[in-house]
Amino acid sequence: MKLHSSIYTLALVCSFMAVQAQALAAADRPNVILIYSDDQGWADLGVYGSTDLHTPTLDSLAHSGTRFTQFYSASPICSPSRASMLTGRYPQRAGLPEMASSQEGVEGMPGKQYTMGELFKDAGYATAHIGKWHIGYTPETMPNAQGFDYSFGFMGGCIDNYSHFFYWNGPNRHDLWRNGKEINKSGRFFPDLMVEEASTFMEQNKTTPFFLYFAINVPHYPLQGEQKWLDYYQQKGVASPRDKYAAFVSTMDEKIGLLLAKLNDLGLADNTIVIFQPDQGFSKEERTFGGGGSAGIYRGSKFSLFEGGVRVPAIISWPGHIPQNAVRNQLAANIDWFPTLAEYCHLPLPDRKLDGKSLVQVIQNEKERSPHNMFYWQSGGGKDNPQWAVREGDWKLLHNPMQAKKEELDGESLMLINLQQDPAEKQNLSQAYPEQVKKLKEKYEHWLNEVYNQ
Repeated sequence: MKLHSSIYTLALVCSFMAVQAQALAAADRPNVILIYSDDQGWADLGVYGSTDLHTPTLDSLAHSGTRFTQFYSASPICSPSRASMLTGRYPQRAGLPEMASSQEGVEGMPGKQYTMGELFKDAGYATAHIGKWHIGYTPETMPNAQGFDYSFGFMGGCIDNYSHFFYWNGPNRHDLWRNGKEINKSGRFFPDLMVEEASTFMEQNKTTPFFLYFAINVPHYPLQGEQKWLDYYQQKGVASPRDKYAAFVSTMDEKIGLLLAKLNDLGLADNTIVIFQPDQGFSKEERTFGGGGSAGIYRGSKFSLFEGGVRVPAIISWPGHIPQNAVRNQLAANIDWFPTLAEYCHLPLPDRKLDGKSLVQVIQNEKERSPHNMFYWQSGGGKDNPQWAVREGDWKLLHNPMQAKKEELDGESLMLINLQQDPAEKQNLSQAYPEQVKKLKEKYEHWLNEVYNQ
């Protein structure tokens, strides 16, 4: 009996130790919520200088963590931006340099790419995609095949937020899915559905580490802010189209507030990394009434490689682990979240080429150098006259930039900018600094060959 009693006691001790080890492992592996907004300007948060937008949730998130002033998307359009963020690679290396189709049955980013969803899932995290996808519309390229245990949202580029029909061109087609199966929630406001789905996912996984990709489709057109926010900005006298855009931004801020309140109610806030950034700059398309957003002093918007098209607000918060109310001026990019989160969560990186660099040291130390000596973009313009840009230090060389005037470019369609002296990108210095142009052009050509062939 004594032997059996000892064995039983030993088993209880081992069981208790195993539970404790699991608890410690969970505490050592924080949850992650990555919030990706849609078509939002660099200056369109109070904490980034806006004086007319009401964004208390995201301003508070910035005060609780660290925000970046020179943070970039690897593309000025949404599909490549999302592909690059999820893979930690330039869009060209990720296999999606241009916009994905919004038509069911059309592939997007190749399924062989290794996503952030797979990184976390392979490490034992519960993973979820909630919201917009737009990087593939076949079973092999939709979220459940790209590392996400759970998926709720739409697969194309944009939807009406109440009917959930594709909002661009005909024929009309419904686009709302849960785990690869079409569902109907007609009449329900999509951002509300996102909060509900995300809240349920967090509640179901509150005892295990989780990764939540919360890809909110706001303030992308159609501009469907809630009535109270439309009334608010009308009473403030905000002119159109800024009033409609502003109402949608404040609607988004409020929904993100509900998401974070749920996180807090579950007792998970202190052990959760929260990241916020838009996919690229604000839109001036007809469907958004020709504008509404702002990049502040920066030139350009969505589609353009001027700063306003690719420079975005970016915030990371993790209570007790990341400096609070801190600002980082180092160059950083969306492709950096992949290795940064891998380091914070103690996850092994995949055995493949990554273009992103960990920002952990930059976040901890304002004097740390940027991990990027160079940064590159290529987007649109066609094979004969592509739009591209390369940045090294304060120097930025652009070729055929969208939204530029013809007379601003030199004979080779180039524009050389010194961002320190000319952040608004008005003065072309290509004729004054030909050696700088030659050097940056050669580096771009070398990058182009490498990124497509390795």
